[in-house]
Amino acid sequence: MTNFIIKTHRKDTLYTKPHLFILNKGMNSGKPQKEPFTNSFVVIFEKEKDCENIFFIAYSLWQTKFWHPFLIGSVIPFLRLPDFQKEFNPQASLMMVEHEQHLKNVEALKLLEKKEKQYKEDILLINDIRKAILYRYCKK
Repeated sequence: MTNFIIKTHRKDTLYTKPHLFILNKGMNSGKPQKEPFTNSFVVIFEKEKDCENIFFIAYSLWQTKFWHPFLIGSVIPFLRLPDFQKEFNPQASLMMVEHEQHLKNVEALKLLEKKEKQYKEDILLINDIRKAILYRYCKK
C-alpha cells in the first residue's frame, strides 16, 4: 500500500510533493481535485504515480457517495478529518487489493474523462455555431 499523509489544507500553502485535495464541506464532501478547495483536506504522496492511483480511488468513493454516512451537521454538512483518516486508508487498501483490475479501471476512467471533455468541447462548438447562424438569420 502506498504511504501518504492526510491533513487539513491551509490557504496559500504550497506543497512540493505530489498531492491532491479532498473537499470536506457540503454534499460534495470527498470530491478529489488537483486544485485546492477552500475547505479541504490535502493528501500528500512521495510519488506522482501513487497520487494518480489514489486520485481515482477517491473519485470512485465520492461518486458512489461513500462519505455521506460520515457527514456531520444539519445546515452545511462536513466531513471530519479523523473520520476521513480512519475510513480512507482501509477503503483504499481494499480497492487496490486486485491491483491489475485497479489499473484497468483507472485506464477506463481516464479514457471516459478524456471523452467527456471532448464531448463538452463539441457541445460548446455546436452552441457557438448555432448562435452564429441565428445571428446571421436575425441580421437579414
